Amino acid sequence: MQWMGRRESANVEDRRGFGGRGMAIGGGAGVLGLILALIFGVNPGTFFDSGVSYNGSEGQDELKLFVSVVLADTEDVWHAQFQKMGRSYREPRLVLFSDQVESACGFANAAVGPFYCPEDASVYIDLQFYQDLKSRFGAPGDFAQAYVIAHEVGHHVQNLLGLTRRVHSQRGRVPQAEFNRLSVRLELQADFLAGVWAHHAQKAKNVLEPGDLEEALGAANAIGDDRLQRRSRGYVVPETFTHGTSEQRIRWFRLGFETGDVNRMEELFNRPYSEL
Repeated sequence: MQWMGRRESANVEDRRGFGGRGMAIGGGAGVLGLILALIFGVNPGTFFDSGVSYNGSEGQDELKLFVSVVLADTEDVWHAQFQKMGRSYREPRLVLFSDQVESACGFANAAVGPFYCPEDASVYIDLQFYQDLKSRFGAPGDFAQAYVIAHEVGHHVQNLLGLTRRVHSQRGRVPQAEFNRLSVRLELQADFLAGVWAHHAQKAKNVLEPGDLEEALGAANAIGDDRLQRRSRGYVVPETFTHGTSEQRIRWFRLGFETGDVNRMEELFNRPYSEL
């Protein structure tokens, strides 16, 4: 991915080294904790003194620069797309943390992976996740890493458009299996929006290098519910899916990338579930 030398976002907050307090959401949940966090977004908080510094590794310092550039790219794309919709885009904050963190959505530890908290409009990520994405999930590459950020920013877009509230308002009002299907639709929509971002970033800045698209598709494939459940349990339980299968995640990211048409995002809620 071509990213060096481009604008960095001013919305990155570095909380690495501060830790957290209390019970961490998702602790000990492993792969399933990652799935739950990616979908529902459990965000940690704003409790520390910014005067404390964190001495990260050289590799993590480069990753911090990378995610700042990717976040800036998402800002450019979504400002333009919201303007076309006659709306104003409010930029999210991206919070870097290590081990555990607190947010408006509660406490979380690194085991939950990256997540978005709609309550404080922030994306949270422990940069160690990228090593896990490569070594544990077999999805290496910088564009795979960019996909992760773009997916979480996709949840921010949903939040701004009222889609997150629409889905979460059904919790407890519909059977759990039906709510899980709504969660799948929301997650696949975030994958689609990540693809829309990639389409317009490529069109405006020519960011892709050979193999980059395959890296993003590999990441989408690696975190499908079916693959993660088979890995953790040895079998799958489709009615408990909350993110979608690997095939579905690839399909919707690819559709977003190929069309760049944000108006097609409603298809996720208009199609019969069996056709996703």
